[in-house]
Amino acid sequence: MTRRGSMARSTEGRSKLPAGDLARIAAFAAFIAVLGLPGAFTLFGNSVPVTLQSMGPLLAGAILGARRGALSVILLLALVAAGMPLLAGGRGGLGVFAGPSVGYLIGWVAAAFVAGLIVERSGRRPGTHWVLIACLLGSATTLAVGIPVQAAVSGVPLAETFRLALAFVPGDTAKAIVAALVAAGAQRAYPDAAPAAWRERIDGRS
Repeated sequence: MTRRGSMARSTEGRSKLPAGDLARIAAFAAFIAVLGLPGAFTLFGNSVPVTLQSMGPLLAGAILGARRGALSVILLLALVAAGMPLLAGGRGGLGVFAGPSVGYLIGWVAAAFVAGLIVERSGRRPGTHWVLIACLLGSATTLAVGIPVQAAVSGVPLAETFRLALAFVPGDTAKAIVAALVAAGAQRAYPDAAPAAWRERIDGRS
C-alpha cells in the first residue's frame, strides 16, 4: 500500500465518529429538546423568549467536549429546521431561523464548542471552577452572537437590544452554575465517559 493511500485511510478513520459518540450526540440533542418542555416566557417586551434550553448546550459541551457538544446542538437545530417542534413553546420549522431568536440558536452551537474546548484544555479531570468558567463563557458566547443578530433581524438599534438582553444575564448565570455543577458531578461519577479522542489528546498520545 502506498504512503498516500495509508494516510487517506488513516484520515478517513479519524473522521468517523464511534457509535458510542453518535449515541451521546443524539441523546444530548434529545435532552436539549426536553429542556424546552416547561415552555418559554418573555421579559420586558423582548421578542426573544427565556427558556431552560440555553442550559443544554453548556452541558453538552462540558460533558461531551467541543466537537461532539456542538454536533449535538447542530443535530437539534437540523431537526427543528425539518419541522419538528423541539424548541420551547412548540416552535419548529424554517420560520424559526428567520426570527429574532436565530442568533441565539447559532450562539448555542458556539457556546457548546467554547464550553467544551475550555473543559478539554483544563485537564483530564478538570476542577469544578474550570467547568464553571467554561459554562459562564459559553453562556456569554450565546449573548455575544445573539444580540447583534437580533438587532439586525428585528431592526432595533444595537444599544437598545443590548439593554433588553441584560434581563437574560441573571437567569443565564444561574443556568451556567447549575450546568457546571451537573457536568462536574457527571465527570466525577463517569470519568471514562469522555470521548476517546478527548482522552488521547489530554494524555498527549495524539
